[in-house]
Amino acid sequence: MRKIVFDIETKNIFQDVGSRNPEDLDISVVGLYEYETDRYHTFLQEEFHLMWEIINKADVLITFNGEYFDIPLLNKYYKKAGLGDLKNIRSLDIFKEIKQTSGRWLKLDKIAQGTFGVNKSGDGLEAVKWWREGKIEEIKKYCLDDVRITKDIYEFALKNKKLIFKEGPFTKEIKLDTKHWEPVPEIKTQSLF
Repeated sequence: MRKIVFDIETKNIFQDVGSRNPEDLDISVVGLYEYETDRYHTFLQEEFHLMWEIINKADVLITFNGEYFDIPLLNKYYKKAGLGDLKNIRSLDIFKEIKQTSGRWLKLDKIAQGTFGVNKSGDGLEAVKWWREGKIEEIKKYCLDDVRITKDIYEFALKNKKLIFKEGPFTKEIKLDTKHWEPVPEIKTQSLF
C-alpha cells in the first residue's frame, strides 16, 4: 500500500480572507513523507507538478485534521491542475479518529507531548508570519517537523492501539481501533475441486 503523510502551511489566515473555508486560503508550503521511498519532501506552489506525481500514486493520504483543512485546501490546487478530486483517494485523518473515539478535540502538540515527550517546533500563525518575512526555509522545517510527528503518531497508534495526550501535568490515554487504518489485502483461495 502506497502511503503518504502530508501537512500544509498557508500564506494567510481565516481573518485575512474573511471566511472559515480552508479553500479560501493560499498554500505556502506542503510537506510530505512518502513511505514507498522513505523520503521527506517540501513543495512550494511552483513545484506542485512534482508533488502531483507522488500524490497520484498514493493509496492513502494520512493527515492530522486533514479532512477539514489540508485535503480541501490542497484539492483546490489539484482541481485547478485538472487532476480530478483528491477526495477520491482514500484518506485517514488521525484527528478525526481521536475525536470519534474520545469526543475530544486534541491538538497535534498535546499528542506529541503525551506520546513522545516532544513539542511542536512552532505553529501555523508563526508560519504565516515567516511567509510574510520571506523565511521560506523556516516554514519548510516547521512543516516537515509536523509531518514527522504525524507519521510517528500514526505508527505508534498502529502498533499500540492507543495515543497518549498531555492534559495539564497529567497524561491520559485514548484507545483506538486501528483495524481499518490499513486494510488487509484479500487473499484469493483456489478451489480444490
